Amino acid sequence: MEQHRAVVIGAGVGGLTAAVALHRGGWDVTVLERAAALTPVGAGIGLAPNAQRALDVIDLGDQVRALSAWQGDGGMRAPDGRWLARTSARAATERFGGPLVLLHRATLVGILLGALPAGVVRTGAPASVADPGDDARPALVRTPDADIEAELVVGADGIRSTVRSALFPDHPGPQYSGFTTWRVVVPALDRPFAPHETWGRGRLWGTQPLKDGRVYAYAMAAAPEGAQVPDDERAELRRLFGGWHHPVPEILASVAPDAVLRHDVHHMLDPLPAFHHGRVALLGDAAHAMQPTLGQGGNQAIEDAVVLAHHAGRGLPPSGALAAYTADRLPRTTAIVRKAARTGRLTLLSARPAVAARDALIAAVSRFGPGLVLRGFDGIADWRPPTADARPGAAHPADERAADGRSAGQRPRVS
Repeated sequence: MEQHRAVVIGAGVGGLTAAVALHRGGWDVTVLERAAALTPVGAGIGLAPNAQRALDVIDLGDQVRALSAWQGDGGMRAPDGRWLARTSARAATERFGGPLVLLHRATLVGILLGALPAGVVRTGAPASVADPGDDARPALVRTPDADIEAELVVGADGIRSTVRSALFPDHPGPQYSGFTTWRVVVPALDRPFAPHETWGRGRLWGTQPLKDGRVYAYAMAAAPEGAQVPDDERAELRRLFGGWHHPVPEILASVAPDAVLRHDVHHMLDPLPAFHHGRVALLGDAAHAMQPTLGQGGNQAIEDAVVLAHHAGRGLPPSGALAAYTADRLPRTTAIVRKAARTGRLTLLSARPAVAARDALIAAVSRFGPGLVLRGFDGIADWRPPTADARPGAAHPADERAADGRSAGQRPRVS
């Protein structure tokens, strides 16, 4: 592609990463965000080594690694506090080449914004694709103020993507997964805790430290789509998790009722036929919405962004560059979407015999050490970004392992 104008629709983590990567590749980039402001969202995001290596490409990896707070042991617990499996930051680093970094989403957005020139991001700017373009003509982006021609358009507008709907109107889009999630960030706790994820009957809770001392916690439970509670979401969390082990009750006592974020989880088990059409490419949730059970949603969006910028800068015509992007990303993300769904079914088992068997299996596997527990992330966390001489569409060895269907072990949730 010639290095001309790129328009990114959506200023989430994936869209901003794409903007930084394209800007560093010499593109004139404009980011259009529908929201009136980039208001910080009260939730954490975990960046695994695969996303950190992607950020290395745009010289932001070390800045993120400096925010790592997970230094010791952690693992998986039962609601009564028993440890079912143990792992450690050291074991994860040795296996995957880096630590898990848990940070506030607003912190990551700030890092990405800091790598962009002033004026690149326009808020209060809804946009749609009027013409996807082709090799002979630019794409056309429609905004309330004016139409914008662009040599490349990036659809990073989330799970309800209007860009995706315009490109692939016959695709069914995201479907409800069967469960809902809650997320909170609270001040430092009075008593120490080890990072953990706790699996119960049809319910899950995770607690992770942030570098600044605050605590990020998340929960998940089977629920009807669009379910409403009679009071507030904190009260609902107390009903579901109030009797679980420390630090769950302390977190629920310290969070304000209006500070609990709740979202039904939708995913795209039916993959798109491609991640591009004309001069328009999709990334992140717009391309491959997934359950959070592997913690890879944000990580895969970051991977997408760096791979897209790589192919966009290789001097190919738009059709060739974006076809290479689809070839690199669609098989890998489809495998991860499906693996996340399988892990979600395991996580939310509710029948007592099935839960007992699951917990016994996890405990048995953990006796062989953290390596077996972490093995479920082989092919995901060890991904590396493409190099300048990489053959378009060539599968990285990690991608092949990601698709082999091996079950996931316990891990800290990373998004």
